[in-house]
Amino acid sequence: MSAVVAELAAVSPQAARAPARVALLGTGTVGRAVLERLASWSGTPLGARLSLVYAANSRHALGGRFGLLPEGVADLLQHEGQPGRLSAVEAVLQGGYGPRLVVDATASEDVAAHHARWLSQGIHVVTACKLGQGTSLARWQAIRAACAEGGTCYGDSATVGAGLPLIRSIRELRAGGDRIHAIAGVLSGSLAWLFNHYDGLRAFSGFVREAREAGYTEPDPRDDLSGEDVRRKIVILARAAGVELESHDVDVSSLVPAALAQLPKADVDAALPQLDQPLRDHFAVAYRNGEKLRFIARLENGKVRVGLESLPGDHPLAGGAGTDNRVAIWSDRYSRQPLVIQGPGAGAEVTAAGLLDDVLRILG
Repeated sequence: MSAVVAELAAVSPQAARAPARVALLGTGTVGRAVLERLASWSGTPLGARLSLVYAANSRHALGGRFGLLPEGVADLLQHEGQPGRLSAVEAVLQGGYGPRLVVDATASEDVAAHHARWLSQGIHVVTACKLGQGTSLARWQAIRAACAEGGTCYGDSATVGAGLPLIRSIRELRAGGDRIHAIAGVLSGSLAWLFNHYDGLRAFSGFVREAREAGYTEPDPRDDLSGEDVRRKIVILARAAGVELESHDVDVSSLVPAALAQLPKADVDAALPQLDQPLRDHFAVAYRNGEKLRFIARLENGKVRVGLESLPGDHPLAGGAGTDNRVAIWSDRYSRQPLVIQGPGAGAEVTAAGLLDDVLRILG
């Protein structure tokens, strides 16, 4: 029995049996997958533990004191509901029994800025958004302080690796007295796919377009190719490992040429061939050396860097397939041979599962 449930049980048996009240923010691809998973739990013991009382996207919101049926919520929010306001989250979660949770399935700076406030008010936060713990050190510290103040938990497993046990493994190693010496990994599902498929024969820009059409990259692929998303992820892992660095301390080598980076979004597709010759040159050198190109984030000796690397074929990070993330952790315990964690690092279904796993872990 978790501390939250135990405290409720001390108040009354009714409180102990009350389901957790959940507010879901974001009904895009990940949010829809969360709703589908909740709907599949209807009538099961898992479903009985949760009550969806609020759902919102950037335009509309739906609330129901006695719970919303997850089926159809995302479609309804396309056209119906009250205006979505973050201030409404606290109000709709007030009153009644049971733990209170916000599930953040957005990529919103405004939502991330509210995480610490909710935590300090006794509302647990579970998120896939990297803007909470992967940006400024001050915000990360505020989240930690708010958890202590509110007696709450911050579920962040889905922020790196879409729910793979990366952050949890690092924290559990440290909790057991282990010291983390280095972390290195392929942390972008889109960049993993690109370099698992790029063969040096066909134009790299063609692979980028293919990845975008398959939904592996952002609509503007520069968001992935710049390495900024990977920067946030390695910052989160580094802080979990005990290295309290600022985001700007990370040395990021972008794949995007300066001329391409400066173009308006509408002109990007036509200019993607600017990527082709530099990547062809990198591939040729790697091929001659019997190596493979991988976009790597690396923490070593307190320093963090992100960029393209050429790795020997038998390197722990040279394997993988599809959109797999692959992360190696070196520590006192794993000094000669690293602990390697691999699995799908992108996708709405695995991210939604990671979010709800954190919810259930908080409830105990």
